[in-house]
Amino acid sequence: MSFITRRRQVDQRPAAEGEHELAPTLRWPHLVALGVGAIVGTGIYTLTGVGAGLAGPGVILSFAIAGIVCTLAALCYAEMATLMPHAGSAYSYSYAGMGELVAWIIGWSLILEYTVVCSAVAVGWSGYAQGFLEARGVVLPPALASGLLTGEAGGLVNLPAVLITLAVAGVLLVGVRESANANIVLVVLKLSALLAFIVLALPAFDAARFSPFLPFGFAAHTGPDGAPQGVMAAAALIFFAFYGFDAISTAAEEAKDPGRDLTLGIIGSMVACAVIYMAVAAAALGASPWQAFSKSDEPLAFILRSGGHDLAATLIAAAAVIALPTVIMAFMFGQSRVFFAMARDGLLPRGLARVSPRGAPVRVTLFTAILASVIAGAAPLKLIAELANAGTLAAFVATAAPMMILRLGRPDLPRPFRTPVWWLVGPLAIAGCLYLFWSLPALTRWLFLGWNLFGLVVYLAWSRRHSLLAGG
Repeated sequence: MSFITRRRQVDQRPAAEGEHELAPTLRWPHLVALGVGAIVGTGIYTLTGVGAGLAGPGVILSFAIAGIVCTLAALCYAEMATLMPHAGSAYSYSYAGMGELVAWIIGWSLILEYTVVCSAVAVGWSGYAQGFLEARGVVLPPALASGLLTGEAGGLVNLPAVLITLAVAGVLLVGVRESANANIVLVVLKLSALLAFIVLALPAFDAARFSPFLPFGFAAHTGPDGAPQGVMAAAALIFFAFYGFDAISTAAEEAKDPGRDLTLGIIGSMVACAVIYMAVAAAALGASPWQAFSKSDEPLAFILRSGGHDLAATLIAAAAVIALPTVIMAFMFGQSRVFFAMARDGLLPRGLARVSPRGAPVRVTLFTAILASVIAGAAPLKLIAELANAGTLAAFVATAAPMMILRLGRPDLPRPFRTPVWWLVGPLAIAGCLYLFWSLPALTRWLFLGWNLFGLVVYLAWSRRHSLLAGG
């Protein structure tokens, strides 16, 4: 049973040569933009409304709790990413800290996370795109406007979500640096739109709209209609809105100066986004009753229209339509790198780890795009986001735990970034992630368990024998 505990050495370079090697082309501005592009997206543009429907004005606390947990995890990521600047993120860290079996489970969870995040953002983008088109008199037929599993009358496939997923994959295949430069431009546009929303919403701010502050209480529970309610139920969902910095760690091999670039990218993007999120959520709750905008697929545009800013609402929707694909780009980038790392280690077919002359892992990017487009075309946003959260929370635990294990077992290793008070930050990150995981709906937890049981079968039947550490 040595496959349970066999580990990759922390300072062991991956088996990367020629067509299995990623080129270092990214600087810290690319990585900060990658993180901000991933974090600021569907979460703030669409899940603000969904979260308010679960927690009322208490969604402010939900954002704060999710942000604190993510910040703790980000500090652990910064240490591990600079200690092991390899593609694969939490998969690679757990491989060195906890062994191959745990690494496989985490890698399998990351595949779930990144793929369904791409799908969730594509569905969120579709809501804004359709709102933008409807304002101009273009209405899609029901069969092409929503997925088969959404419960919408006549829904068959969410065509806009499918098309944007495939389009982003095309941009990524052009090249790493080229797609990173395009991402910077789109991130600036997206942040400008959010700043405009805050400025326009503040004149209508009414503190009375924050009362009662906790209409559904704090702990996650099931409401009379069978739906989850409470601050923690909202936090477990809009946690999706905060993560994205982990996509930066998947680019570790492609950073020119990992020690500096990864630290600035991970910590910088989290700090910037925490400020942006709290400001936007406060402005939204103060400008409109949460009972109204929580029912909208495009809550920020809805709030502006309600305040008489029709042109600004159209422009906000247009900015979302143009810039939300940066989130799909960031997570599709991350998924392809995790898939790439697992294939290079032999846990998936090594042929998937081939890269193009421009440095893009073509096969895994195409596979990710096809899988994400199928999910986006069929499933509703809420279910997709909750599934993504389950995979992410597992990855966060699998980053904090190796950080602590290696601090105790290998204190001699050079660490360009050291997690402050690691003995406190690590356990708090794990505890926060476990609490958020338990606050997810039971169906989500069972689906996550089912996905990993299926993955365990794949590992035992094929991957453990083909692993490079097994001589495969």
